[in-house]
Amino acid sequence: MRIAVAREGDMVSEHFGHCEQFVLFDVEGTDVTNMMIVDNPGHQPGFLPGFLKDKGVDVVIAGGMGPKAVELFQSLGIKTITGVRGSIRGAVEAYVAGELKGTGEVCDHHGGHDCEHR
Repeated sequence: MRIAVAREGDMVSEHFGHCEQFVLFDVEGTDVTNMMIVDNPGHQPGFLPGFLKDKGVDVVIAGGMGPKAVELFQSLGIKTITGVRGSIRGAVEAYVAGELKGTGEVCDHHGGHDCEHR
C-alpha cells in the first residue's frame, strides 16, 4: 500500500491542493518500507488525483480538501482521510495502527476550489 500525505514542513498540510510537497510512504503490513518526497506540481483543479494515482497511491491524508477532489479520488479507488492535524509521521503511524481519526473535513469555499484554514 502507498500512502500520500500532503506536507507543510513536518506537518500535515491544512490544504491538500496548496501543499508544498507530498510524502509517499510504502507500507507492508504495519511496517513502513520506503518513504519519498514528491513536489506538488501545482494546484490545477482535477489534476492531482490522477497525478497521485500514477504514483501508485492508495490512500491520501490531508487537513482539508475540496469536494471535487474527494470525488475524483474515490472514482480512482483512492481512499481520502481529511481533517487530519499534526505531524506527518504521527498521522501515518496512526493510520497503519488503524487509529487515525480524520474529521472528514471538506472545503467548500469558493466552489470547492480553494480553502483556507487560518
